[in-house]
Amino acid sequence: MTIVLDLIHAVERLWHAAPAFHPEGSKEAAEWVMQRLQMLLEGKVGRVIGGLRQSVTKRKLSASKRRAVESAANYMHNNRQFMRYDEYLAKGYPIATGVVEGACGHLVRDRMEKTGMRWTIEGAQAILELRAADKNGDWQEFWRFRADREHRRLYGNAA
Repeated sequence: MTIVLDLIHAVERLWHAAPAFHPEGSKEAAEWVMQRLQMLLEGKVGRVIGGLRQSVTKRKLSASKRRAVESAANYMHNNRQFMRYDEYLAKGYPIATGVVEGACGHLVRDRMEKTGMRWTIEGAQAILELRAADKNGDWQEFWRFRADREHRRLYGNAA
């Protein structure tokens, strides 16, 4: 299994740290974030973390600015094994929530939120599993499994 830290979460941490070095909302702050974002996408997470930590050591930051930068560095350090964006992109993996949110809308909302529909948790789960099997191209395999299971329920293991 491959776990990917949503790139948006990493970028949010950079935006929180940027005002430690540049005025909030400034062009310089945006450029600072974009430079580090580029490094993350190139697989240079360690360099981003090191740069943040080095800035805390070398600059005389106020306590609140220091906390913001340290928080970003610690967050990335603690999640660096899930931030191999260069590898993920090379393999065609999504690195941000847009794809997942789109799939949820397509799989869930399009079916579950039709006018007048009411669902129990069990009923909704059953419909979502059927819809996922269909969308994943597993419909025939699902029905073979379902028929076998129903046969066993009705007749036991007798052939």
